[in-house]
Amino acid sequence: MEPVLIITNFPDKNSALTLAEALVDQHLAACVNALSPCTSIFRWKDNIESAEETPLLIKTQRQHYDRIEQLIKMMHPYELPEVIMVPILSGLPAYLQWIDDETTLTD
Repeated sequence: MEPVLIITNFPDKNSALTLAEALVDQHLAACVNALSPCTSIFRWKDNIESAEETPLLIKTQRQHYDRIEQLIKMMHPYELPEVIMVPILSGLPAYLQWIDDETTLTD
């Protein structure tokens, strides 16, 4: 079991929730938190930009990263979407087991 947290942002709540539901439905994520909109300030193509975005926290297993990255890129309107994977080094054992149980794909 290699639990990870994947972080991304979407430009609107509806597209964020569409991805979240797809990930949980396909057992690629045990849980996805769609947070309150935030304002992101960033440099893009030599300009300082700002955008309201909906952050997503995706709880999953390391083995699903590539498929999740592909789905984000396919469903995201940005040319370069944020996709960051952070290892979960420790946590409540029962919760980590739940992540494993919910994201174990069966054929």
